[in-house]
Amino acid sequence: MKNISILLFLLLSFSFLAQEKYAREVSILSDNDLYVSLSSDRYYTNGLFLSYKYLSKNIPKNLEKKIFEWQLGHEMFSPYKAITTDKSRHDRPFAAHFFINFNIKNVYKSNQILTFGGQFGVIGKNAYGEELQNFIHDLYRFKPAAGWEFQVKNAVSINLKANYINHLATDKKNLYDLNMIAGGRIGTVYTDFSAGLYSRIGFLSLQKMANSIAFSTHLNSENTRFTRAAESFFYLQPTFHYIFYDATLEGSFLNTGSPVTKKPNSIGFELEIGLKFTVNRFNFAYGINYQSNKTSGLRYSNGYTYGRISIHYLLH
Repeated sequence: MKNISILLFLLLSFSFLAQEKYAREVSILSDNDLYVSLSSDRYYTNGLFLSYKYLSKNIPKNLEKKIFEWQLGHEMFSPYKAITTDKSRHDRPFAAHFFINFNIKNVYKSNQILTFGGQFGVIGKNAYGEELQNFIHDLYRFKPAAGWEFQVKNAVSINLKANYINHLATDKKNLYDLNMIAGGRIGTVYTDFSAGLYSRIGFLSLQKMANSIAFSTHLNSENTRFTRAAESFFYLQPTFHYIFYDATLEGSFLNTGSPVTKKPNSIGFELEIGLKFTVNRFNFAYGINYQSNKTSGLRYSNGYTYGRISIHYLLH
């Protein structure tokens, strides 16, 4: 009980902020299964995303905000064991995906958000998955990865995506809310559709959808009616996926004949729980993500879990 009280005190203490306006943000987000277990190193084993967001100076009358984002990203996948050279034991292929994203987020006055964007990059050896995994293994003093010679073949990555969020309900004290989410991707790496819920449970009164770190809508300028706000909350996000195509499993249709391929499961489930809070110009987040199996025949058949850490810094 004492430890919980200390945590609450720290979170509330960190959340007192000057009412300023920041129109730009830089951030780093890191996914890794080592954040939840030092013995886990498999399937979606690492993700790294560097982002720069900025607020548009021209905001249509029906919008609270329009936010642009550039993102450099890398995703890495491996079988249940990343140190075996016997490809018959690879229950999913090694794969890496390196890309650049551009997104436009429209934040409507009607408590809705529509984000759409495009992605361009590469999968395969040219995405340098083996080199990055060995760098990570060196940091943790693990054995060097083995088996990347059987990764999916090189191919161009071109994807379009859209995401929609709609506010559903808030409790009377404004410490809990519920929001509907839906999204879709189509392209040479991913083609899928997702739907789910996003809820916040706050230590402080929750900020509106149009001004919250939960939805990356907290940027402000002289053209917006909001200011920088203190936030501290737990979040919960269950999501169902329908997968049509996944080149990190199947190999790309642009370059067929990958040595190891798997057919993706059509239905998937994902659950993320975590904590987000503000500290002066910084926003921090830590989440634990569970995903159902992406394909059949995996050595670990009960899904897999990874951790997510993100750090954001605001700029004028």
